Amino acid sequence: MTTNVAPVGFTAQASFDIQPRTRLVFGPGSSARIAELANSLGARRVMVVSDAGIVAAGHFEHIAERLRKSGFEVGSFHEFAENPTSTMVDAGVVAAADFQPDLLIGLGGGSSLDCCKGMNFVYSCGGSIHDYHGVGKATADLLPMIAIPTTAGTGSETQSFALISDPESHVKMACGDPRAACRIAVLDPELTLTMPASVTSLTGIDAISHAIETYVTRRRNAISTTYSRRAFGLLARSFSKVLQSPDDLDARGEMQLGASLAGMAIETSMLGAAHATANPLTARHNIIHGQAVGLMLPAVIRFNGSQHALWYAELLREIDPVGGPQVPVDEAPDRLAEMVQDWVQSAGLATSLDALSIPSSDIGMFVDDALQQWTGTFNPIPLDEDSTRALYREVA
Repeated sequence: MTTNVAPVGFTAQASFDIQPRTRLVFGPGSSARIAELANSLGARRVMVVSDAGIVAAGHFEHIAERLRKSGFEVGSFHEFAENPTSTMVDAGVVAAADFQPDLLIGLGGGSSLDCCKGMNFVYSCGGSIHDYHGVGKATADLLPMIAIPTTAGTGSETQSFALISDPESHVKMACGDPRAACRIAVLDPELTLTMPASVTSLTGIDAISHAIETYVTRRRNAISTTYSRRAFGLLARSFSKVLQSPDDLDARGEMQLGASLAGMAIETSMLGAAHATANPLTARHNIIHGQAVGLMLPAVIRFNGSQHALWYAELLREIDPVGGPQVPVDEAPDRLAEMVQDWVQSAGLATSLDALSIPSSDIGMFVDDALQQWTGTFNPIPLDEDSTRALYREVA
């Protein structure tokens, strides 16, 4: 492996313009403060957006009852699924127009938060969600939002983007605008205790991928890498713990914080090739996102490590014992890729296309789709047809 690595420092080209927009409220039981927090935003009519699984787990009623007891009118929307589509967003907008909320609460995993943001774009600004595909396309102020994540994965609670799928083209539309950032994110690790083991695994791998990818993008800067490194340290230390001891509340809290910090890194540095190559697997074969990105990430680490081994060595130092031996820079990409693959396997996830019953004959189609993904443009080594094909071949 070559040692053509980037310098540790940042040049004037690594400029940034960042203003944290989301208030973070963290701690076990913090969701009990929802009425106080809603009142701080001047709300009286609150619509809670949460999927059917969150309702079944009792989280919706937990939040709704506290709001009702404090005198709030509470509406709800639950008619959406994982990877919410523009059609689902449209149904949510109809429900919002009927209820006329002055505050939206996204309660659940990334799908709930994305659907909530997508609804807000269209309800507040009109048109369809397709009109907001891109950055900075909101035409008016959006309703204030509170995010209450019940998983530790997407970090959507600290981002100003909604990911909404087009049901016809299968493209995941990234709709971003500073006005779409949640005013408050409530991080209550107690709410994550009800996650099934499979959801803990999938969302945890997603969060880890965010911490690793944001650390090496073309837009990396002094702020984003600070978030990324701390996120990786928290996630790497706690992921195995939550798999082995699901009731470990401290580990659950570290996972939530790590996921949120990684989300803050995404906000300023974006993602890379692992997400660009994972998205076609989800779109074409309905592979859950955490599985898809966990499959592709080790290959992408090795690919990027050919030029940026030092960056991966820096990440590994976040989890090396103090004073312990450091991984040689040239070995860092392989070491980190092996670590990620071990995490994926320990989570019971597949590490090859074959294990997912995806034929290698589909690789050409995946390559075409991956090269159209916005996230791929931020990868530190530009993707082309040959390199993208090689990534898929590596995991076949």
